[in-house]
Amino acid sequence: MLSRFSLPAIITLVSVAGLVSAPPTLAQTKVKPNILFICVDDLRPELGCYGKSHMHTPNIDQLAAQGRVFSRHYVQVPTCGASRHSLVSGRYPRAGSDRGNGAISARAKNDKLTPTFPQVFKNNGYSTVAVGKVTHYPGGLMGSEWNDPKQVEMPGAWDRNLMPSGEWKTPRNAMHGIANGVPRTRGKTPALEIKEGPDTLYPDGLITNTAIQQLGELTKSEQPWLLAVGIIKPHLPFTAPKKYWDLYEGQKLPEVTDPEKPKRFLTWNGSGEFFGGYNHQGKDPRKDAEYAALVRRYYYASVSYADAQVGKILTSLEKSGQKNNTIVVLWGDHGWNLGEKAIWGKHSLYEESLQVPLIISTPGISKAGTPAQAITETIDIFPTLCDLTGVPAPDGLDGVSLKAQLDNPAADSDGLARSFWGGSQSIRTDKYRLTRGGKKDQTNYNLFLFPETEAPDQAKVDSVSSELAPKFFKP
Repeated sequence: MLSRFSLPAIITLVSVAGLVSAPPTLAQTKVKPNILFICVDDLRPELGCYGKSHMHTPNIDQLAAQGRVFSRHYVQVPTCGASRHSLVSGRYPRAGSDRGNGAISARAKNDKLTPTFPQVFKNNGYSTVAVGKVTHYPGGLMGSEWNDPKQVEMPGAWDRNLMPSGEWKTPRNAMHGIANGVPRTRGKTPALEIKEGPDTLYPDGLITNTAIQQLGELTKSEQPWLLAVGIIKPHLPFTAPKKYWDLYEGQKLPEVTDPEKPKRFLTWNGSGEFFGGYNHQGKDPRKDAEYAALVRRYYYASVSYADAQVGKILTSLEKSGQKNNTIVVLWGDHGWNLGEKAIWGKHSLYEESLQVPLIISTPGISKAGTPAQAITETIDIFPTLCDLTGVPAPDGLDGVSLKAQLDNPAADSDGLARSFWGGSQSIRTDKYRLTRGGKKDQTNYNLFLFPETEAPDQAKVDSVSSELAPKFFKP
């Protein structure tokens, strides 16, 4: 058979076949691309694709290999509701109400604010569906059990906003519950639980099944769609079916790095959510290294459980035939200190609470799998999605598009990420994290150097604070 063709002809045929099989880039598609947005609660960048070889996260790692990992991505506020408010608004916090868990629901009382990103896409012809914990309240409703249809957290944003609660009966119970429909009793429910059973033993299994069902319905429509899926784990309590715990059996896991409380401790906290919200049977990881290692393993099992749900959703996208016209985003809403700086939780302006995974995969992306090193912020996601889809971005956004980094992983950014907690602010640059105290104490600074070597002396603190002070955000 080969004698019928010359070598150049064979090369041409192979080349054409490769061109035919290659997915089109976004610029080549004739219809607006879909968006699959996956947010994962309390997810540190402790994943295989972030160089953490002890982690079992094959599905997120595969997404990273097909897209762009943003190696230095930072949230605006280290708590769920406020971080997600910056995501959907594309703006820095302006007021104290923007820095707490009620940030999104407070928007409903002010119709002069810029529209949220799902509103913008809905107004531009997209079907918009949310499943699970996408904003602060899973399912998007408020009230005593987070299921009051008269109290919508973000009116006008979603065509459907769903939270399957199963045996837990209400979104509030499902958010903090343990296996078999048992809700949390504050201070009494165990912080850690592993049980034998299927993925639907915990709410994320139900969220994933519902997301897959919604994906199937959306792909039958001629409209472009935005499907946002909020995975709850690894949020407390740290729970997972036993098969995910077994992944770490016999494996040497890393110890807590930098476990001491800093001498300068702006925004340091006593881990009230971790210690006050759950029962630890008298154990304290700050004093008990064996218990500290156990807690970390439970967290890792929860991450692997979340990774499995991500894999199911991505497999469903592949089977739907829509992958080559769908932008996929995976984002963590804030980090979580696993003992670093003597904190077990978030709610601080330290690196561990502020740095999160961000992975964006677009059809035909160049240099897939090559990480972007530029410093980026959560407020950048909104304008990026507008830029990639051709949907006009509203005026007043603080974020900037990350399309440059998607086109070229070596592209730079402005090199700054700003974060907020209480009355304090923090700026992350290539070399420094500088945190300034609240309004009553704006001359008090906390400085960390990267890579972290030794505590900076006062002269260094004064020098860097003088350089960066003008760059703090002023509402």
